[in-house]
Amino acid sequence: MSRQTPRAMPDEQQATALERLIFNHRPVVIGLCLLVSLVLFWQATLIRPSTSFEKMIPLQHPFIERMLEHRNDLANLGNTVRIAVAVKEGDIFDPAYMETLRQIHDEVFYIPGVERSGLKSLWSPSVRWTEVTEAGFAGGEVIPTPYDGSPASLDALRDNVLKSGQIGRLVANDFRSSIVDVPLQESYPDPLDPSRQLKLDYQQFSHQLEEKIRDKYQAQNPNVEIHIVGFAKKVGDLIDGLLMVALFFGVALLITWALLLWFTGCLRSTVAVLVTTLVAVVWQLGLMHAVGFGLDPYSMLVPFLIFAIGISHGVQKINGIALQSSDADNALTAARRTFRQLFIPGMIAILADAVGFITLLIIDIGVIRELAIGASIGVAVIVFTNLILLPVAISYVGISQKAVARSKADAHREHPFWRLLSNLASARVAPLSLGLALLAFAGGLWYSQNLKIGDLDQGAPELRPDSRYNQDNRFIIEHYSTSSDVLVIMVKTAAEQCSVHSTLAPIDELMWTLQNTQGVQSAISLVTVSKQVIKGMNEGSLKWETLSRNADVLNNSIARADGLYNADCSLAPVLVFLNDHKAETLQRVTAAARAFAASHDRDGLQFLLAAGNAGIEAATNEVIASAELRILLLVYLCVAVMCLITFRSFAATLCIVLPLVLTSVLGNALMAFMGIGVKVATLPVVALGVGIGVDYGIYIYSRLERFLRAGLSLQEAYYQTLRSTGKAVLFTGLCLAIGVCTWMFSAIKFQADMGLMLTFMLLWNMVGALWLLPALARFLIRPERLAGQPGGGLLGH
Repeated sequence: MSRQTPRAMPDEQQATALERLIFNHRPVVIGLCLLVSLVLFWQATLIRPSTSFEKMIPLQHPFIERMLEHRNDLANLGNTVRIAVAVKEGDIFDPAYMETLRQIHDEVFYIPGVERSGLKSLWSPSVRWTEVTEAGFAGGEVIPTPYDGSPASLDALRDNVLKSGQIGRLVANDFRSSIVDVPLQESYPDPLDPSRQLKLDYQQFSHQLEEKIRDKYQAQNPNVEIHIVGFAKKVGDLIDGLLMVALFFGVALLITWALLLWFTGCLRSTVAVLVTTLVAVVWQLGLMHAVGFGLDPYSMLVPFLIFAIGISHGVQKINGIALQSSDADNALTAARRTFRQLFIPGMIAILADAVGFITLLIIDIGVIRELAIGASIGVAVIVFTNLILLPVAISYVGISQKAVARSKADAHREHPFWRLLSNLASARVAPLSLGLALLAFAGGLWYSQNLKIGDLDQGAPELRPDSRYNQDNRFIIEHYSTSSDVLVIMVKTAAEQCSVHSTLAPIDELMWTLQNTQGVQSAISLVTVSKQVIKGMNEGSLKWETLSRNADVLNNSIARADGLYNADCSLAPVLVFLNDHKAETLQRVTAAARAFAASHDRDGLQFLLAAGNAGIEAATNEVIASAELRILLLVYLCVAVMCLITFRSFAATLCIVLPLVLTSVLGNALMAFMGIGVKVATLPVVALGVGIGVDYGIYIYSRLERFLRAGLSLQEAYYQTLRSTGKAVLFTGLCLAIGVCTWMFSAIKFQADMGLMLTFMLLWNMVGALWLLPALARFLIRPERLAGQPGGGLLGH
């Protein structure tokens, strides 16, 4: 003991209060972490996939506020599912087909979460036909009374369908399929306890559609083929696909274990890093459940990020302990020295990670805010698991003598690769590097002008083009005149004024304007019904297919326009069916509607945008477009402020932040090149890439500054930096990229897009830190001013 005291005392004197608190009470630290892990592991086992319609939309956007305000007046225009029941041979006027359709209608009626009053198919009493006869109007239900499946009743059914106006809407243009329109409730009474409300479980609802509808009736009638589209079905498919992330997580874990073992050359330290990082993931999942969050299609990606970030900080700790072990008496001393040296840089890097997540809170979309909160919780627990628990664990298990010997040998030999790379800080190479960086920046900035906001493909771009959902969506687009992309403009008037000529005439003009707008398929409103009825009242003459100025005629003409005006005739929706929900289509149509509203709004008459799934998409795109630049600026501002506080140097801050700016610009150019729009799924990548990527620069510059203060020249200081931390930075970049690159093989396209973008940004941030940071330091840092000075900023001792 006496022999070790002279060496231990200086270490003890240099120790901070936090270091003494942790390492003088190691059993307590281990015990507390074990206790917390057990509690949060139990909580993590309780977490379940969970999402809702309202979490996926920007609730504070004017479009959504108006839609929710008039939700009760917009029948079947919110969260709906469309089930197309098709025949492989023949047409729908077949007794076996009609019986199958009836059974499907009845089966869907009893699925929990269905708004039964709004359920519509050919078997619904509300689906009627109307015709003009010599005696006046005649009409009735589309299904003839009586219907017995005989040839005569089928002929009557065919006639009724032709007179119903449902061709292209509920019945396909080729008469080979028909639609069951299924409106949904976000919450519904518990069948066992009506006083209790249950939330719609999208995954369970999707499974019921597959099992009770698609699988059952396709097996029952081999001539029937079923296609299902709608928000609930899409989300259900997303959750099913995302459950495969467990497989990707396992693959990433195995690859990371192999690379860690190669990097450290020590099984004990490899296991320690993996275990503490997995503890961080468990804590994050447990805390998410404890605060009331579930896993939705976006937050299911967070455990990957926490694992990748934890591994990156774990690698830095193990690398530092290995270097310290070469001249430390024992594992405890090496762990304490490493903790003392890397805790502050690690904390700053973690704070930068957290900033990247927290800035996402400014986006008014529930799933992104939950992702931000969940990820912020995750990076917070890394402070305890990887910055505190890991060094304490290594102080007990130590590092193998073989790994220490290898580290000691590395510390005393020349490294040709790092020596070659150190030329990036030389006076000859640095200008070339900056020139290339400026060219890349200018090229990326120019090409990123092609970057679009929103979806760039038909169907559900979150899923693969060949997914069952997108195949079903293509079927409906090809066989029906009314697409599943509906923009609803709400015409608001005083009570009992929606049917007057002064209201209907502007609605007619609005429909004409929109129908002549590129991307619009068709539009319907009570004007459509009114014109048809007035024409019918005048012996079907086409010249009478217009609006009458007679109030009684107008009132009679809209009597059967069910769903196209509300109970007190103060709201009349205009349904605009679009070719697709691409960003350009939505922008073009909403711009035309806004321009019309601006010139036609008056007291007692307002044209309000917008409802329908296309209206929701348009609102989401506008929120994303307004938030994109703010998030980017806020992330960089916060990261720059933290670097400035840490290093107390504008030059150091520029050296760390400018490589990140280059990566962001090149990332936008890559998204434009790959045809990936900026949307809910990809916007978080901007913040995540910057927040996580700053780790490299902080670790490299903190070491570089120490060597410069020791009096070394810039190039030699950079060489020593690479020898001590370059390998860890290089390895960290690869580990982070591996942690997310497995997403690219996901069946979920948005997950694959996020994987591609994060892999690119993390690797390029690493390249920027190793390549561009020393070149910037050559022009911005004055080594002679740092030489011999005591450490400044938070990193100084």
